[in-house]
Amino acid sequence: MMQINSFDEYQKTYKLSVEQPEEFWSGIASTFKWRKKWDKVLSWNFSEPNVKWFEGAKLNITENCLDRHLAENGDKPAIIWESNDPEKDSITLTYKILHEQVCRFANVLKKNQVKKGDRVCIYMPMVPELAVAVLACARIGAVHSVVFGGFSAKSIADRINDASCKLVITADGAYRGAKQIQLKEVIDDALIGCPSVEKVIVLTHTRTPVSMLKGRDLWFEDEIKLVDTDCPAQEMDAEDMLFILYTSGSTGKPKGVVHTVGGYMVYAGYTFSNVFNYQPEEVFFCTADIGWITGHSYIVYGPLSQGATTLMFEGVPTYPTPARLWEVVDKHKVNILYTAPTAIRSLMGFGDEPVDGADLSSLRVLGSVGEPINEEAWHWFDEHVGKKKCPIVDTWWQTETGGLMISPIAFVTPTKPSYATLPLPGVQPVLVDEQGNVIEGNGVSGNLCIKFPWPGMLRTTYGDHQRCKLTYFSTYENLYFTGDGCLRDEDGYYRITGRVDDVINVSGHRIGTAEVENAINMHAGVVESAVVGYPHEVKGQGIYAFVIFPNPHSDADLSRKDILQTVTRVIGAIAKPDKILFVSGLPKTRSGKIMRRILRKIAEGDISNLGDISTLQDPAVVEEIIEKAKQV
Repeated sequence: MMQINSFDEYQKTYKLSVEQPEEFWSGIASTFKWRKKWDKVLSWNFSEPNVKWFEGAKLNITENCLDRHLAENGDKPAIIWESNDPEKDSITLTYKILHEQVCRFANVLKKNQVKKGDRVCIYMPMVPELAVAVLACARIGAVHSVVFGGFSAKSIADRINDASCKLVITADGAYRGAKQIQLKEVIDDALIGCPSVEKVIVLTHTRTPVSMLKGRDLWFEDEIKLVDTDCPAQEMDAEDMLFILYTSGSTGKPKGVVHTVGGYMVYAGYTFSNVFNYQPEEVFFCTADIGWITGHSYIVYGPLSQGATTLMFEGVPTYPTPARLWEVVDKHKVNILYTAPTAIRSLMGFGDEPVDGADLSSLRVLGSVGEPINEEAWHWFDEHVGKKKCPIVDTWWQTETGGLMISPIAFVTPTKPSYATLPLPGVQPVLVDEQGNVIEGNGVSGNLCIKFPWPGMLRTTYGDHQRCKLTYFSTYENLYFTGDGCLRDEDGYYRITGRVDDVINVSGHRIGTAEVENAINMHAGVVESAVVGYPHEVKGQGIYAFVIFPNPHSDADLSRKDILQTVTRVIGAIAKPDKILFVSGLPKTRSGKIMRRILRKIAEGDISNLGDISTLQDPAVVEEIIEKAKQV
């Protein structure tokens, strides 16, 4: 892979990528294995939107992630797995072993009538078999849809039905810190309303008793004994679908972001190799879950496409002690650590002793993902983890972008705390005002858009192309709208200032306010609710719910718990509000629109600038909410 090694080289490469994008990406793509080269590098228009990269090319992404490394690096560790339980031995899968396991499980899928184009839902713990399942789908051309293990039965059912999944891969249960999650039980509840699912393959992991339905449910361990390891990779077109990943939007229904085989592979591999300055034999540790895009791109596809060693961690950074993450780094001599500001802030809360007690001398590069990292956390990360010798790549990107977009390149880009710095080659950001006028120059801020396609971008939202167009390409003409506000400073460096739509970034995961409101409103006692984000010292943003709950005789604490339970059942614990304030009304315009801007100010404790509230249906409601909020 062509790596950038100096700032001068970055500037030249960036210039080429903007002036001759097709020549630039063609050069990058040629470092991958293709069965047939492309007829055309790029055709696009953003008004449809319709984007195609490497048209006419044939490939299989698993041949790039596995087969091509076998001859020279077959015995090299591909995946190192570290258990939730520190007493348990870690497991290492070499490229040869991983290849065999993927081929074997791909044959299990074929034996169960899964073929190219079929959708497969994966709801599993962070175990090696999860990576195997993902790659096995890609091997035979099935489309995987991984659902994070914290989502509820209803959330899973919505996703399975939206994609018409034919098969589900799950496990009896999962460990997360001191908690055990009953995955199979949740799947059983979800599948009551999922007619498209024909088979469920269940991995034994926690040895929790589970119910197995005759004719539908199969044990993972039994199935792999019935097949061999010979599974030629299915030939795919560059624009064939690789996976669907559901993400929250500003409406209640999650949307299935679609990524395709060729462009996604090229982009994930290129950004991984360059941003982290990955060197052969290094151990790369991304602490994300494969249920999110970060895990797809930087635990599985990006590292494996480059023949890297990727570390998978089942547990949480603070279990069983606050030193656990540092012990894992020390144990496996990790060279590159890629984690979230939420984890960093949480670990900061335990003081310096746990981190200072570990040998972190193997670390060479640090990375941050999911949300902008605040200055205090950046400096702590730099001093205590990197010992002031490791560059920090503060990466901005999204589920929809497929890979890193604006980020320092390790050892190349001069960094600045809390700034994502500069766009990567091939990425053309613009800032626009509310009317869509491009804001030129430096020392300005606006809404962040991208004006030219890049290979890793989403192609559509599954089953609803119109929604893709409306969400991302209709706000501003001929631009991809990210939904983020952004500042460009005097040096031309970019700093993401937060969402400008009705989406909250909680611990680096986007949660739509409408989704949470819908869940709260399902509670029998609730008349109406409004949800906003507010600053949270660990999560970055917390969820603040204003709820009209007219039964004054009920126990307020119990009612809050009931509402939290409802949200957990409908979406999952990840979307539980941090604060619930019971109110008699919500600030609304005369036309009935809830003024979330006012509620956001109240939630932030900033009531000095609420604007003109005299035009509201009932201005007195605002005073009442302010008074109640002061008492929380």
